[in-house]
Amino acid sequence: MDAPAIINALSSLVSDGVYEPGTSMDCPTIYVPAEHLVATCTALRDAESLRFTVLVEVTAADYFPRDPRFEVVYHLLSIPHRLRLRLKVRATASAGVPTVQSVWPSAGWLEREVWDMFGVVFDGHPDLRRLLMPEDWEGHPQRKDYPVQIRKTVQTYEPLEITQEEFRANLERDRTRRTTH
Repeated sequence: MDAPAIINALSSLVSDGVYEPGTSMDCPTIYVPAEHLVATCTALRDAESLRFTVLVEVTAADYFPRDPRFEVVYHLLSIPHRLRLRLKVRATASAGVPTVQSVWPSAGWLEREVWDMFGVVFDGHPDLRRLLMPEDWEGHPQRKDYPVQIRKTVQTYEPLEITQEEFRANLERDRTRRTTH
């Protein structure tokens, strides 16, 4: 099933849904307007001809200085139909994207990662806080305009050096422990 066939199936399921096929080499890609995201995801999950029951990943891409700046990307899987689908939603730095946690509960964690790294706000998300970066971190490091000139003291480490005899003794000790248990 290609992007136009999926768009055709969605058109009858989501009223006022205007979709646009995207270019892709590996799986069908569809652009979804943010205001129809939840209804589209629900239709993709529940329609018998589609059954995209697995949300594999949520990520984003920053196209600074383009407006809209971000594309939030959802990778979906339909196990019964052996299909993959990529949904893309265009988002600005100021306007949020609705959460799809009501459709796929696993989206909560993935949306937190996107917010932490890119700063894309997910409207209606119940727990939008830092996940990967420390709580006191300023900014979102995957943004293209994020400053990378960080001053840090040089760290040096002593290399681990053991003799061949110590190495062989360690191997023999490990080998005997495995055979006795």
